[in-house]
Amino acid sequence: MNTNRSSLPFQIEPGLRPEHRTRAAQGYWQAFSRKLRYPLGPETRAIAFIERALDPTHAISAVSSDGSFLGIAGYKSPKGAFVGGEFKDLVAVYGWLSAAFRGLLIGTLERDCVPETLLMDGIFVQPEARGQGVGKALLQAIEARAVQSGLNRIRLDVINTNPRARALYEREGFTAKSVTSLGPLSIVFGFSSATEMTKSVSV
Repeated sequence: MNTNRSSLPFQIEPGLRPEHRTRAAQGYWQAFSRKLRYPLGPETRAIAFIERALDPTHAISAVSSDGSFLGIAGYKSPKGAFVGGEFKDLVAVYGWLSAAFRGLLIGTLERDCVPETLLMDGIFVQPEARGQGVGKALLQAIEARAVQSGLNRIRLDVINTNPRARALYEREGFTAKSVTSLGPLSIVFGFSSATEMTKSVSV
């Protein structure tokens, strides 16, 4: 899947170029640091872990005409996730004791794949590329990936402190299905609830 529209100053392509791996890890942390600050922080270690855990086979990238990294959409499947990693990756970055604690925190955020559904695993656009339609194009590419995979629905979760993202998802046809409250864990993750949103796609 390689889309290049003359009306847009970028292209959408499957995977993640090796030279963009560090930028993608940095961008992921910047986009999701509020909820990952305790499980993965401080920043230097968080970026090191994310870069180590990235799986390009579960990603779709936006790249400018000059080859610059503009943004990415990740997804999860029974075979893996965009930001996956194993316990050994946590140990390599944080050490055994800290890795055990952080693994428990990360586990509370995990979502399981369900039949016939593509589960998104994060989407973000670099600050300098916002307002150019990159986010919309990435979501459309995710929809195309779901169709190509024979799936009929896309699911994502959006936290209550990110109304801008929710507005984009609603414009792209996603509807809210349920809300999960974090209760006391809101102090840890920096948001109080997450809304599950889905979109049906034609196979």
